[in-house]
Amino acid sequence: MEAKPKSEHLLSLKVMRLTRPTLANPIVVTCENSDLPGHILNIALKNDCTSLEGMETLAVGQFMVLPQSFGNIYLGEIFSSYLCVHNGSHQSVKDVTVKADLQTSTQTIPLSGQNYQIRELAPNYTIDEVIHHEVKETGTHILVCEVVYTPIALGAQPTSFRKFFKFQVVKPLDVKTKFYNAENDEVYVEAQIQNLTAYPICLEKVALESSHLFTVSTLTSNEKSESIYGVVNLLDSGHSRQYLYCLKPQPSLAKDPKLLHNATNIGKLDIVWRSNLGERGRLQTSQLQRMAPDYGDLRITARDLIAKAFLEEPCTFKLQIINTSERQMDLLLGLPNNTSIAWSGISDRMIGTLKPGEMVQIPLCLIPLECGLVSVSGLKLTDTFLKRVYELDDLAQIFVSRLEFN
Repeated sequence: MEAKPKSEHLLSLKVMRLTRPTLANPIVVTCENSDLPGHILNIALKNDCTSLEGMETLAVGQFMVLPQSFGNIYLGEIFSSYLCVHNGSHQSVKDVTVKADLQTSTQTIPLSGQNYQIRELAPNYTIDEVIHHEVKETGTHILVCEVVYTPIALGAQPTSFRKFFKFQVVKPLDVKTKFYNAENDEVYVEAQIQNLTAYPICLEKVALESSHLFTVSTLTSNEKSESIYGVVNLLDSGHSRQYLYCLKPQPSLAKDPKLLHNATNIGKLDIVWRSNLGERGRLQTSQLQRMAPDYGDLRITARDLIAKAFLEEPCTFKLQIINTSERQMDLLLGLPNNTSIAWSGISDRMIGTLKPGEMVQIPLCLIPLECGLVSVSGLKLTDTFLKRVYELDDLAQIFVSRLEFN
């Protein structure tokens, strides 16, 4: 980019973006001399800069091509630019100051680190500077460059000119997240990352930085803690990757049901990638928010229940009940038998008063009466004060098989 002031100035300003070259494949288009084009295609192929002399019909590899335009700038990349001020006149100037600012929709960022002042700039001399900035916003960006100088002449006044260079910053990645709240208070996060750039990228790092309320572990690695996508995680343009994480609440958080219910801040995704020529980019999402689970008035879970049982053999577990309402409850537990399971013990059991936020664990024993996948259901909790009944249709499932004797 070159800035030419409307009025004649003694100095000129050039602004060029510093970026790496691209790779180009030679395109071989040839024909026989007896064909209709004749020698036209062969002559054009010999004049092609990407062809080798004497081997024009062979595509021997890729070539580096210098950028011919400003190109795309993606969010998270480092914007580098070269500023050059040249004195093309026949007289010297003094007190030369160069300043560069980057204007976004929300702020103005000074980029000229030196912001120096040159006492005197002789004819045909230049001053230059390289500026760098990590782009952290999408949308329109304006690079504002200002040059101030004073001609060396009797009574000369300081003069200046400003030039504006506009460019767009676009998203390199599309990140979509899903949340799954498990019964054991764990939260599973699925993150889908899609490459929106025009070239392949290598995902160098994809990590979930959890909040202080949770501890995180990744589920996209094998037993050797190696990524399932390999050492080099190459992602083509338009393709996607899925990452799965498991967040477990801190022990102090798990003891307080109300605090656990309000723990909606999950954390941030930190993504680092590199382009096909090694340019580094980084993207960090905003704070991920999950929907708070709705437990209703009571949260009821089965604790220490085995996954596999034998026919007509007793199975013991604990029924955990948490009062998640804002009122006090007087609860009565009913254990009616059905065709699948039978309960051992008193069919109606008085639990007593349960204040808001309180928890109680009741030991129970069931006897499976059928083989296969059996659902633990049919339990009833009755609030004796409001005469409200809470039915537990699908509390848990166990696999029941016959006990074999040798």
